[in-house]
Amino acid sequence: MSHGRRHATAAVLCAGLLGLAVPAAGAAEPAPTTPSTPTAPTAPTAPSAGQEARQAARFWTAQRMAGAQPLDAARQAPPAPAGPAAARRPQGTLFKGTRLVGTFFGTDGPGGTAWHCTGSVIDTKVRNIVLTAAHCARSMKGDYIFVPKFVKGAAPDRQPYGIFHIQRIFIDPRYVPDRGSSTTKTIASDLDTAFARVSANQRGQSLQDAVGGGLTLTRPSGYKLKNVTVVGYPSYRHNSAGRAVKCTVPTTQLRGYRQLSMTCGGYYGGVSGSPWITDYKDDARTGHVIGNLGGYNGGGNDANVDYISYATAFGADAANLLAWAVADQAPPGDLPPYRGLKGTLAGGATRWRKALLMASGDYTGDRRGDLLVIWSDGAVTLQPGDGKGGFGAEKQLQKANSTWTHARAVAGGTFTGGDRAGLIVRWSDGEATLYPQPGPSGLGREIRMAPPGSAWKDAVQLAAGPFRQDGGTGLLVRRADGSLTLYDAVGAGGFGTGTPLLGANADWTKAALLTGGDFDGTGTGDLLVRWSDGALDTYAGTSAAGLGTRTRLRGPSSRWQQAAVLTAGGLRHGSAGNDLVVRWSAGETTLYADTGTKSLGTEHTLVHPGT
Repeated sequence: MSHGRRHATAAVLCAGLLGLAVPAAGAAEPAPTTPSTPTAPTAPTAPSAGQEARQAARFWTAQRMAGAQPLDAARQAPPAPAGPAAARRPQGTLFKGTRLVGTFFGTDGPGGTAWHCTGSVIDTKVRNIVLTAAHCARSMKGDYIFVPKFVKGAAPDRQPYGIFHIQRIFIDPRYVPDRGSSTTKTIASDLDTAFARVSANQRGQSLQDAVGGGLTLTRPSGYKLKNVTVVGYPSYRHNSAGRAVKCTVPTTQLRGYRQLSMTCGGYYGGVSGSPWITDYKDDARTGHVIGNLGGYNGGGNDANVDYISYATAFGADAANLLAWAVADQAPPGDLPPYRGLKGTLAGGATRWRKALLMASGDYTGDRRGDLLVIWSDGAVTLQPGDGKGGFGAEKQLQKANSTWTHARAVAGGTFTGGDRAGLIVRWSDGEATLYPQPGPSGLGREIRMAPPGSAWKDAVQLAAGPFRQDGGTGLLVRRADGSLTLYDAVGAGGFGTGTPLLGANADWTKAALLTGGDFDGTGTGDLLVRWSDGALDTYAGTSAAGLGTRTRLRGPSSRWQQAAVLTAGGLRHGSAGNDLVVRWSAGETTLYADTGTKSLGTEHTLVHPGT
């Protein structure tokens, strides 16, 4: 955290931190070789388990760790005036520490300053990931280690779980510090999170095997939370025994930022990167972490007091960064610009909670995917896509009115030919209508496809996609009894004769949401289903011949039970209909770009939670 200026020699990170390997501590430069007769290439020899940590231990002696300075300088403010407010302020408790939190040490180079932050163990399948703040990984010139449940004065081989050498650090390339500093006060401070991959400890154990568990990266349910525990390692100047500090307090939002705020004394320099845990227990092997101490000004207010702390609130950006760290891949260079709480869709989560129906399609004729939205007050809007996952100025196609409050299901597709998408609407009285070419200037003409009181009243869900044999748009309908019917001759003259794909079926009455697209990249229609238990399935190659090949995309999930609206289209990379948009129950709206039949695509937040 930025309580006081960082060392003047701090290097601005960013490009150099994205996926560059950290040399092993104490490793010497290889001696030059003379040319020789070429030989068959051989694979490089991987270091034996524990070798990197043993090399690092030669540099990171007990004395050097004990003498390390807090990266975020000495965090302290002038003595606060005594009074009732000061007496009621929570104060952190010093204790021996917990196995999933430790000290993150680094240097500015072989002859540079040794410094420390806080890190924590994240539960992943690769079992070697550490969480800290982005501003804590400020230079790739030196040596980095992580020491779980650090004990001041103990040599590396006497630390409870050993030491772990940092191999590679991952930081969002959009986190750009202010000039001459490793921190920032801009909206990019929302991205002040880093993940590091570590090698085995001196005993050859992986990080999670050594400590016996890890924290689960979790999205906070909001900013106003009752009990969040923050564990960190404050500077020795205020903590001569080098113990950890913990405090369990309510949180609020740092206004204007996607960040949490807490009030608790004792969080002096050194606590940057500290995990914010919702279900903390001393020495637990599991837990849920919703943010890390950092963000605005490195995680603290401009007065540099020790009792105000901020944290990044984890969302899509942190989840993607962790996924790249697990895959050992550098973040891509074409990430959309970070817009902070403004998001990429007009309005905040409070407004988008009222978005009842959505249909994707090219409604402007520019070969880019757009979103057409029906709101709870009967208004209809068009969000023109830019082809990169962003959206232009919203167009109102219909003012709030009573008629459109009766829309119950919609689907967008090229039902009448041409390049422009049309919209099919099923109304509450069983009427079904087609708008052949809605666009920025309005909804256009309406064609009745089925009269009021028709059997279409039982059409619970509609999904449009390339379900026809020729790759044209077909309409799949799920009725109240669980039956599925495909209409592959939809046009201005009606729906045509439908082909039953499935008769009445109790299992399919649990299909809560449907959307169609091309998720396998073959140009044929694929169906995506969100079930009532939150599981996701794809049915690749769905057509009049039957439902396609079923693949489990995501198991039952309480998170996905909160998915209120789904639609898929070509919103990020051309016309392929594989970009999944989800409007969650709280109004947060997410784009999963390039979703496949087996995995969700890269997640981008269109509307931030809590806005």
